[in-house]
Amino acid sequence: MDQGLLHAHSWLRWVLLILAIASIGLSKVGWFGKKPYTDTNRRLGLFLTITADIQLLLGLVIYLFTSAITKTAFSDFGAAMKTPELRFYAVEHILVMIIAIALLHIGKSKVKKAETDLKKHKTTVWFYGIALLLILSRIPWDASRMGF
Repeated sequence: MDQGLLHAHSWLRWVLLILAIASIGLSKVGWFGKKPYTDTNRRLGLFLTITADIQLLLGLVIYLFTSAITKTAFSDFGAAMKTPELRFYAVEHILVMIIAIALLHIGKSKVKKAETDLKKHKTTVWFYGIALLLILSRIPWDASRMGF
């Protein structure tokens, strides 16, 4: 079960990254081209936050119930903080991803409340952009870190 969850979590990251890049890119074009904030913009943001929420749920199930790495880390948390890989999964990865997902949701909410298309595009670019940078900074790009 653990491997299946890890594979789903790993593959879904690509969907999330594609949606984030598409959403940011479309809003950048809208911002600098002074174009309207369209239903496509709104849907990309919606699908992005839904994908991020699914990622979070999968990650929490792995983190709390199935991961041997986090079980090891929590058996001796002080020692885990001295081991980069254990610290990465026990603290850094989950904390930064939760912050990034919160930024996606805050940005989506602010976009809904924005009064002009320009503000909607700018808000999308800034909030989703910062979230994307945070996500990219804490993705375990090395497949061996994912247990494959």
